[in-house]
This record gives sequence, structure tokens and C-alpha cells, in this order.
Amino acid sequence: MAKIGALDLAAGLGGTIGKSQVLSAVDKYEKYHARYGGKEEERKAEYNDMANKYYDLVTSFYEYGWGESFHFARRWKGESLREGMKRHEHFIASQLALRPGMKVLDVGCGIGGPLREIARFSSTSITGLTNNEYHIKRGEELNRIAGVDKTCNFVKADFMRMPFSSDTFDAAFAIDATCHASDACECYKEIYRVLKPGQYFAAYEWCMTDSFDPNNEEHQKIKAEIEIGNGLPDIRLTRQIIEALERAGFEVIWEKDLSPDSYIPWYAPMDKTVKALEGVGLAPEGSLRVKKFLEQAAEGLYEGGRREIFTPMYFFVARKPESKSP
Repeated sequence: MAKIGALDLAAGLGGTIGKSQVLSAVDKYEKYHARYGGKEEERKAEYNDMANKYYDLVTSFYEYGWGESFHFARRWKGESLREGMKRHEHFIASQLALRPGMKVLDVGCGIGGPLREIARFSSTSITGLTNNEYHIKRGEELNRIAGVDKTCNFVKADFMRMPFSSDTFDAAFAIDATCHASDACECYKEIYRVLKPGQYFAAYEWCMTDSFDPNNEEHQKIKAEIEIGNGLPDIRLTRQIIEALERAGFEVIWEKDLSPDSYIPWYAPMDKTVKALEGVGLAPEGSLRVKKFLEQAAEGLYEGGRREIFTPMYFFVARKPESKSP
């Protein structure tokens, strides 16, 4: 797994945002969220801008701390984080029965860590969809290094408005990505549209579980910490995911919250290198603020998991029905 060093972290902070503009971007991003007076309606209306600012600000932190794959994973006793991540990715490939020659869509691909792993595992051609320019620039570089640049590519677009013809892909997957959608049903409708009839869509979704109590202030605080630290407009309940899939036209084959199966806790603490980098002028002003809301997210994720009110591994496999004969 490629891992950037501290100086690479400093150089990449802010993504496509100019270094002098990082602080103002942090200000604007924070104001989308409840802790700073933001409203859920505004986050949903401006989800594209919010998600773009979020990933410009945090991608280098993610790659520094996690490597190329920005997701959680179940881990067995004695299993390393990277081993768990690879198994997490191979699992979704096996559930989709991916095989050589298939044309696959990765919805919300980040810098393409899972895309590359799944492409090599299954010998498929994968298109990664992201609305973040920095993700594409970094992802294309990593594709060349991995030797998959001839079979895998990136497209910059909003997954609520995909630039693909209907019935294009043989399979689709999303890993910790469609939680950024302002409307799950509309997002799933687009995935449904670009899938060929009879083919499958599988995903890991971030959800509040049935144990979440919207009237519990501590539960709401945990939910808000996860939202601000992860660029989310709202976190849906697991049952809302199934309702949205069915409204979009999918047949849900199976679904399960996989997080209770993880022997080792599924999140790791953030690194502490950034403070020193900003202090000597290597990281742009505002970097510590980014680190702070990521740490808030870690606290929310830990408490959400411990209390079993949040899961980052609500998994499902859904099928687009075959076209009906006239």
C-alpha cells in the first residue's frame, strides 16, 4: 500500500484549493454544520460544494493515515488493517461475481484504492466516478504506478447526474461513498439507470441503526460529530436505505449490518504530525482546524460504534430487474 510521508502530507493539504485559501475554505465548510449554525437543508442543497471542500481539505490526511483506501473494514483476530481492507474490497467483488471482461462502475471512488485492488483481483475494467478534481489527479498518478491505467479510468461528475448512457455497466459498487448523496433514492435511481438490466449493485453504507434515538441529545451530538468530520449532509437509518433502493426500482437480494462481525474495532486514531507541520510553515494555515474536525469525527465514530447507534458497514446487494418483454 502506497503511503505518503509527512512532507507529502504538507504538500497535498488543501487539494486544489490554493494554500492561502485553505483557512477560508475551512470556515465555509464548518458553517454548513449544526455546531456552527448550519442547517440540514442547506447541507443537502449544497452537498456538491460541501463534499468537494471536504475532500480537498482532508484527502492528504486520509492518505497519510490510511493509505489509498478511504474506508473502514472488518478485521479478524491477528489481521492487519491493510489485510482487512483488502478482504473488505474482495468481498464486494465476490458478491457481485465480477469476472474478466466486465465493465464496472465505482460510485464515489476517492483516489481509487478499492478500484485498483478490485480491478487486479477480478481482471475487470473499472470506471471511477468522483466530483473532486484532486481525487482524479492523484488517482490517475496511482493508476499509472499500479499498472492499471489502460483498463481503469476516472470521470469527474456528480453521482446524482451521471454522464453515462443508460444500460452501460455490467456491475456497480460503492464503498462508504453514497452516504454523501443529498437524496439516497435519487442517487440510486442514477445507478439503476446506468446499470444493464439483470445486473447488480452492491454497497457499504454509513447509517444510524435502529438503536439511534433522535430525541437523545447525546445521540444527536455523536451523529453531528460524524457528519462534520466526514462531509455528510445527513446520516440515514438502515431501513431508509432499503426503502430508497426499492423506490429506485431495485430488488434487494440481501442486506446486513456487518460491523458486529468485526473482532477488532473498526476505526483508528488520527496521527499527530500535522501540528508540527503547520507550526514550521510547511502545512497551510487552517490545517489544524481540519485535523480538529477529523478528531471530532473519530470521537463520534468511536462512541457511535460503542453504543451501537452507528454503522459504517451496512451492506447490501441489489439487482436491476430484467427488461420486461413488450
